Amino acid sequence: MPLPLNSPPRSICILRLSAIGDVSHTLPIVRTIQRAWPDTKITWVIGKVEYQLVYDIPNIEFVVFDKKKGVKGYYEIYQTFKGRRFDVLLHMQMSIRASIASLMIPADIRLGFDRARAKDMQWLFTNQQIEAKKNQHVIDSFFGFSEALGISEHILSWEIPIPEKDWAIAHKILPEGKYIVISPCSSMSYRNWSFAGYSEVARYIINKLGLNVVLCGGNSELEARYAKYISKALDSSDNGDKLVDLVGKTNLKQLLEILNQSEALISPDAGPAHLATAVNTPVIGLYACTNPERARPYLSKGFVVNRYPEAIQQEYGKSVEELPWGSRVKKPEAMLLIKEADVCTMLEKLLRKNNQNQTI
Repeated sequence: MPLPLNSPPRSICILRLSAIGDVSHTLPIVRTIQRAWPDTKITWVIGKVEYQLVYDIPNIEFVVFDKKKGVKGYYEIYQTFKGRRFDVLLHMQMSIRASIASLMIPADIRLGFDRARAKDMQWLFTNQQIEAKKNQHVIDSFFGFSEALGISEHILSWEIPIPEKDWAIAHKILPEGKYIVISPCSSMSYRNWSFAGYSEVARYIINKLGLNVVLCGGNSELEARYAKYISKALDSSDNGDKLVDLVGKTNLKQLLEILNQSEALISPDAGPAHLATAVNTPVIGLYACTNPERARPYLSKGFVVNRYPEAIQQEYGKSVEELPWGSRVKKPEAMLLIKEADVCTMLEKLLRKNNQNQTI
């Protein structure tokens, strides 16, 4: 049921701290609200890292919450909002950390997830809930918040600015000619595919498809190991000059432009998959540990390599339909159900579609 709003609210506060992928998922809901109510003032409480992706989006007041500050971080939010009151708080993150932060945000309507989905007792921190719906993609579940506000339209638009400086840096380090990005790692290591798998696919892209490969990722030790292994494997076959290793060498804005210029991205269930979606770059998603129907790259349903049903059967002895929505398989070996041929076949399918679209 829509909320009891007789007119567009004067002010809305969005509480979505993390992670990169979920912040990206939140943007279409923000754009939807902005389109429907251009005069409504929007404030977004967001994590420190995630802020670096969206800080320059106009007409949004960002308030950064730094979880590393502990109690001080909560106090800073309290001080920021002292003497203020929002018409509506959209509590869009189910975590104890976020719920405690929500207590620092004065609001008349405190809208959260329905009781069935409100994990970590989020329902205790809200006074209104979105409509209960089953088996939704994360973005569709987020649209439940704008629907509760009485906005039926869904605007699938991200519009993340890329500063001129970051645009220039990205173009300076990119290879000449077309390329495919491989972002091999998720923050959840059990979602990662094998060193050897990525290496074989990279070799296929270069030798069979005649394209360059760009490796992207953060500055973690694991991501550096993936980049080193893949680079070494390509060097040994005299293909090293067709591979550009940018792991740990770009910020989020630069990564966004690198994805924007790419023919496609190959990635497990991780933030870059959803950043690519934000710039309308197709994604070959590698899914065995998480349900792609819930967490796939939203605009690339037809390009998911999906071994989730087999992984679920092996782990639980049941079908996907017999288990709670969003059940996970937290064993890295599940990703080995994905074969190099699966990825290469999907890549050829994607490139054929790209070529068809370019000739229309």
